[in-house]
This record gives sequence, structure tokens and C-alpha cells, in this order.
Amino acid sequence: MNNTRQPGFTLIEVLVALAIFALMSVMAYQALGQSLDNADLLGKRMDRLESIQRTMNLLGRDITQAAPRPVRDPFDDSLRPAFSVRPGTEFALEVTHNGWPNPAGLPRSTQQRVAYRIEDGALIRLNWNVLDPAISSEPNATTLLDDVEGIYFRFFLGNGQWTEQWPPQGAGGLAGMRMRPSLVEVVLTLNDTGELQRFFEVAK
Repeated sequence: MNNTRQPGFTLIEVLVALAIFALMSVMAYQALGQSLDNADLLGKRMDRLESIQRTMNLLGRDITQAAPRPVRDPFDDSLRPAFSVRPGTEFALEVTHNGWPNPAGLPRSTQQRVAYRIEDGALIRLNWNVLDPAISSEPNATTLLDDVEGIYFRFFLGNGQWTEQWPPQGAGGLAGMRMRPSLVEVVLTLNDTGELQRFFEVAK
């Protein structure tokens, strides 16, 4: 009969092993937590970039498909320009654009009147179901982007000249109401990203 005793761990060795295991567990937990935080931060940044890209694409579509169609002002039956940017007014941009999808074949125009404004730090797009709305016509409002500081437009006049107002000064009559710019500069300022600049060429 073999009575040889097998060597075991001493209490000190067990305690040291437990301490090492606990330390490694804490380090692994911290690394996992950091990885999850990084993944969450990356996801938020990707969502933000997608929102910015989606906003710029929609804004660019409305501008590039601008139509020479003024609309009636619901308050006094005067005409509002087909493409309008006037500092100090309610909207940063108003435009009639082509290409409003009509998959259901409803008896309506394929042109649509839209407007953009900043409200409580959010960029909001409004659209009307009719081109010449009545006073009671409520627009559909969609919040495109938050944390917005401002939006700025410039329009190329030719010969290196730009203007910040459209229709440009001196453009009167029906022809002025129907005018569209050829090239539009858009500067969108975000609190977390800074200035984003895009140029859009209006289809003729």
C-alpha cells in the first residue's frame, strides 16, 4: 500500500492565486466595460453622421430640383418666390421643387412646397400638401437634425459675385418670382461638428 502523500497548496498559495484571479477579473471587467463604452460612442457617432448625411441629401434634393413655380401667399394673395431666402423672415429657405413622388396616383401635383427653419436648436423641414395653401393649411413638420447652431446660404451671380438673398435685389415682377439660382452654397453649423459646407447646382 502506497502511503506517499501528494504535495498540495498551502493557504498562502491559495490566497495569492485568488488575489491574482480577482485582479485579472477586475482588469477583464474594466476592459469589457471600456469596449462597450467605445462601441456605444462609436454607434452614436455613426448615427449622427448618418443623420447629417441624410439631412444634406434631402436639402440638396430640394435645391437641385427647384422649380420656377411661385406660390400664393395665404394672407394677401400676393406671390411668394419660387425660391426664397430672405434674412429676418420666418424660414431660412422656401422652395418649390419637382419630383414629389406619387406612387398612389393621387390627383395632385408632383411639385411640392417646402421650407426649412431652425427651432430650439433643431433643423426642421416643413412641407405642404398643396402648392397654394390657405391660412388654415397646416404644414407637415419633420425634425431632421438637432444640436444645430445655424444654417447659411449664398447664391452665385456670375463674374465671381455672390449674394446672400434670393431673389437677388432688383429682380422684380413675375420673372423675379420665378428665378432660380444656378449654384447654391450651404453652410450648416453644428455645435458638435462645426461648419459643414456643400455646393448644389440647380437643374435647369
